[in-house]
Amino acid sequence: MYYNCPFNYTNDYDDYSYNDDYDYNNYNYDDLYRTENTPSTVTNIYSYPQNLAGAIRLIEESVGGEREDELFYNYLLSVAPNAEAKRIITGIRDDERKHNVMLRRIYTQLTRRTLPQGQDGTFQKPSSYIDGIRQSIIGETDAVKRYRTILFALQNRVHINMLTEILSDELRHASLYNMLLNLNPSR
Repeated sequence: MYYNCPFNYTNDYDDYSYNDDYDYNNYNYDDLYRTENTPSTVTNIYSYPQNLAGAIRLIEESVGGEREDELFYNYLLSVAPNAEAKRIITGIRDDERKHNVMLRRIYTQLTRRTLPQGQDGTFQKPSSYIDGIRQSIIGETDAVKRYRTILFALQNRVHINMLTEILSDELRHASLYNMLLNLNPSR
């Protein structure tokens, strides 16, 4: 059993088979989110308090690039093809600022330390608006993986709610970026 649960936990699904001809433990596809290779790694990301240190490190990484994120959004806004794209990107940027504040609050409440504000950031300008949008889609989906791992370590209901809001915003942002990518006439 991979999960260190504080109460008696039984997994009734291990012995249950929907179809004897199919191995349900081997899904035969690449799970883009699953990067663990060993049961001990699986235990660490799902089991509190073993996963707390990793979650705190991920929060530090998430807020660490805030200056370069700001420069990136400024770039996208400067090259956006129309007012609608600018409105969408501005909304996403504002959400990301809010996420930063929320993550800092969670970090401070978990560690009793304050993260320093990011001063410098190296900004790698995309070759075009479209490349910037594509880069944003990848960034949003990578953020979902990071925030999901942080969520697994949270115990406080308010923190869980905050991370749920951040996760759902990131998924919405990826959808909005996909829409911008598909609506752009200069593709």
